[in-house]
Amino acid sequence: MNDKMVLPVTDAEERAPLSTDAPRATVAFGTYASTAAQTTVSVDASGTNDGSALIGARAATRSCHDVAAYILAKCGAMSAMKLQKLLYYCQAWSLVWDERALFSERIEAWANGPVVPAVFAGHRGEYLVSTWPAGNPDTLDAAARDTVDAVLTYYADRSPQWLSDLAHSERPWQLARQGLPEGERGSREITLASMAEYYTSLE
Repeated sequence: MNDKMVLPVTDAEERAPLSTDAPRATVAFGTYASTAAQTTVSVDASGTNDGSALIGARAATRSCHDVAAYILAKCGAMSAMKLQKLLYYCQAWSLVWDERALFSERIEAWANGPVVPAVFAGHRGEYLVSTWPAGNPDTLDAAARDTVDAVLTYYADRSPQWLSDLAHSERPWQLARQGLPEGERGSREITLASMAEYYTSLE
């Protein structure tokens, strides 16, 4: 049985902006419950430590394409923007609950929120995405499926804009965007360490 769960709090807390100067997140949109042991990850002030020595090697048997295929198989057609944000939150909560990366490809802090460039290349110019032939959902093991299912239970009914606004309010995206004017293009990585550190703090 899946015991992973994102627990919502109030809309005011969800929308409260975070200070990028804070050493640790002080506002959370939710929390989690899991029987898995929790991970403590340190991130340097720039947020550039990828954390691979602390949270383990990146996923070797699954790719972002496999996770995208699984999400679309479960939820059906959705906007490309929504697919990107769901991939981000699946990666984030996998780092917390399962202490591992769900997929190996990097996530970047683009102006409109977190983006997996490898997936963007597959849907460039498309608004709606219904299937993902480049991926194989069967590569996800039971723990990975449980994590994605738990994320979808909380996030899948949210609008793409809601998900984008939420990611903008959270520290990992903010850290990667430091120094960039609002709306400016950027390709800085949202590191695994910054994601694990922030989402583990939501308790």
